[in-house]
Amino acid sequence: MEAPKKLVGSVASCADDTLAGLVACNPGLRLLRGHRVALRADLDALRGRVALLSGGGSGHEPAHAGYIGKGMLSGVVAGAVFTSPAVGSILAAIRAVTQAGAVGTLLIVKNYTGDRLNFGLALERARAEGADVQMVVVGDDCAFTTQKKAGRRGLCGTVLVHKVAGALAEAGASLDEIVKRVSAVTKAMGTLGLSLSPCSVPGSKPTFQLADDEMELGLGIHGEAGVRRMKVMPADEAVETMLAHMTDPANASHLPLSRGAAVVLVVNNLGGLSCLELGIVAGAAVRGLERRGVRIARALVGSFMTALEMAGVSLTLMLADEELLGLIDAKTTAMAWPNLVAGPAVSQRPEVPAPNEGPEPQPAQQTPSTGPGTKRVQLVLERVCSTLLGLQDKLNELDRAAGDGDCGHTHARAARAIQEWVRARPPPAAPAQLLSALADLLLEKMGGSSGVLYGLFLTAAARPLHNRSDLPTWADAMDAGIEAMRRYGGAAPGDRTMLDSLCAAAQALHALRSPGAELLTVLASAVQSAEEAAEATRHMEAGAGRASYISSAQLLQPDPGAVAAAAVLRAVLEGLRG
Repeated sequence: MEAPKKLVGSVASCADDTLAGLVACNPGLRLLRGHRVALRADLDALRGRVALLSGGGSGHEPAHAGYIGKGMLSGVVAGAVFTSPAVGSILAAIRAVTQAGAVGTLLIVKNYTGDRLNFGLALERARAEGADVQMVVVGDDCAFTTQKKAGRRGLCGTVLVHKVAGALAEAGASLDEIVKRVSAVTKAMGTLGLSLSPCSVPGSKPTFQLADDEMELGLGIHGEAGVRRMKVMPADEAVETMLAHMTDPANASHLPLSRGAAVVLVVNNLGGLSCLELGIVAGAAVRGLERRGVRIARALVGSFMTALEMAGVSLTLMLADEELLGLIDAKTTAMAWPNLVAGPAVSQRPEVPAPNEGPEPQPAQQTPSTGPGTKRVQLVLERVCSTLLGLQDKLNELDRAAGDGDCGHTHARAARAIQEWVRARPPPAAPAQLLSALADLLLEKMGGSSGVLYGLFLTAAARPLHNRSDLPTWADAMDAGIEAMRRYGGAAPGDRTMLDSLCAAAQALHALRSPGAELLTVLASAVQSAEEAAEATRHMEAGAGRASYISSAQLLQPDPGAVAAAAVLRAVLEGLRG
C-alpha cells in the first residue's frame, strides 16, 4: 500500500509550515525565532501573571497552538508529527515568558513518555536557571480496563485543562493555586475515542488497518491500538457503548458518574469525521447522558484535538461545579475555543411556533372538467410512484457522473412522500388543488434542487387551472410550469436538464389546443417526444446545474433529471389508460 495523499509542501517541513500558516493568519500570535514555538503577541500582558505553556507532537491541530490567547495558553512548543518537541525549544519558550515578566510558568503536558521526558528535562534546566516552573501531566483516557504502569494517556481532556488553567491565570491566581485546581480537574474527567479509519503520518502508510465493517474503541490520538475492535454500528449504539465503557466501575480507568452529576461534554472530531456525523454523535451523547440522570452543564462540539485525518470521534466528560463552569465560561481570545452561549445541553428544547399560514385561496367556480376523478388521480399517482421507486438505482448511477449520485434517492423520497399522502387522505380531484397540494408536498419532502424545481413547476401550472381545466388549459398549464422553471432555475432547452424532456413534451401538448384533440393520443406523442429528448441529452454539453462543472467528455449517459421527467410523463399516460 502506498502512503496516502497529503496536501503538504514537503513531508520534512509540514510541522513548521502549519505553525507558520496559523501565525500568518492570526495577528495575536508570534513565532519564536529559531524554534518551533508560537507565543502570544502581547507577552507584556504576562507581567505579574503565571504563564501557561503546552505542546507536543504536530498532527493534533488545532491543538495546541489554536489555544494560545488571553484566557488560555501563553505559548506552545510543537514537535514533528506525532513526535515530542525538542528540549531546547521547550526551554526557550520558558525563558521567553519568564523574561517577559511572568511570575511563574506551568507546563501542561499530555501523559506520553516522550512529552514527560522532554518537558520534564526542560523544567529541570529552567529551575536550575532560577525560573519558577511546575508541570501538570494530564491523563484522561478511559480505555483500559486494567491499570497500566504508564498510566492513562493524555487525550482531548487536555484542552479543558488549558481553559481552566488559562481562566485562573487571567484572574491572577498563583502558580500553586493553578496547579492545585487543575490537578483536581484531571482526576475528575475522562475521554474515550472511537474510530472508523486509521490515520497516516505524511510520507508513511496508515498506522493500522480496519476492515470496511469494523470500528475500533479506545484508540489513542497517534493511531495506537484500542481495547476492542467491533462491527460498525449505528451512532446511538456506538455512543452508548462508549458511555458504558467510560463509566463502568469494573473498568480501572473509568470516570465515576452518578445520577444528578453535572458534566462538561466535549464531542471531539478526531480529524476526518464529517460535521454531519459529528452532530449525530453529539445528539446521541446528550440523550445517553440524560438517560443516566446526568446534567450536561456545557457541551462543546467540534475539532479540538485531532489525529490527522482519522475518521473518528472522542467523548470527554468533566465533572463540573459552578466554580468550574465559571472558568469554562470565562472569555478567551484563543481562536480554536468555541464562542458558546453559556448554558446546558438538552435533548429537547421548546420549538419556535410555526408562523400562521396565509389564507387558503378560494378556488373559482369550475367549468365542466375533463380532469380525472379521485380514483383516477390515485391510480395515476400510484403509477408515478412505483415508476420512480423502480428507477432509483438507475437514476443514482446516471447521476454519479455529475458528482453526487443522489438523483434516484431524491425522486424515491418524493415517491414515498406521495404514497404516504395518498394513503392518509384522498387526493383532491380538482386539478388546481391537486397540483398545488403536490407542489407543497414535494417542496417539503423531496429535497434538493429537484424538489424546488418540481414545486415551481406545479405551483405555476396550477394557476391556469383555477378557472378552467379543459384540454387547451392543460397545455397552458404545462407552458406556465416550464416558464417558471426557466425563470428561476436559469436553464433552457439544450442545457442537458429535465427541461429538455419537459419542453419537448410541451411542444407536443400544444396539439391539445386544436379542436377535436384526443387527450391520450396527444399525451402519447408528448411522452415519446420527452423520451427522445431525454436520450438526446447524452450528446449535450451541460449548461446548467451541477453537471455544468463536469467535462462533457465525462458525461456519457443521458441526464438523470431528463430521464426521470420522461418516466413521470410515461407513468401518467399509463395511469390514465388504466
